Amino acid sequence: MRIELAVNGERREADVWPGESLLTALRDRMELPGSKNACEQGECGFCSVLLYGMFECSCLVIVGQADGHEVVTVEGLEENGRLHPVQEAFAETGAVQCGFCTPGFVVAAADLLQRVPDPSDDEIREALSGNLCRCTGYQKILDAVHVAAAR
Repeated sequence: MRIELAVNGERREADVWPGESLLTALRDRMELPGSKNACEQGECGFCSVLLYGMFECSCLVIVGQADGHEVVTVEGLEENGRLHPVQEAFAETGAVQCGFCTPGFVVAAADLLQRVPDPSDDEIREALSGNLCRCTGYQKILDAVHVAAAR
């Protein structure tokens, strides 16, 4: 099956198996490794993307469902060669440790800040609750979202 997507603002086409996930298509067919493959059950958030302008776990989306739509991955958050404020804040606050979970957290935080420019701690925790990290205590991640919101 041939699909066509607008990925990070660029028209992309790929030959895919109809039953594969959007995550597999992004990583293996379109060579966009930012979204990570971990649980394949929508439990960890490592593969998060924006699809139809909404936060989604790409491992749970059959690639055919995304055909003809816009997808934004962590690689597509930058603007004009400049990191997204969330990406900058994660680096500055030390919210990145091993980095495996970081793309999902960054996409979730960017989505939150687009909807709620000045979120409370509870709103941040709720928005990031679908993302897991085994390295941190989450405080630096929370701090990073506040730093990004201030920008």
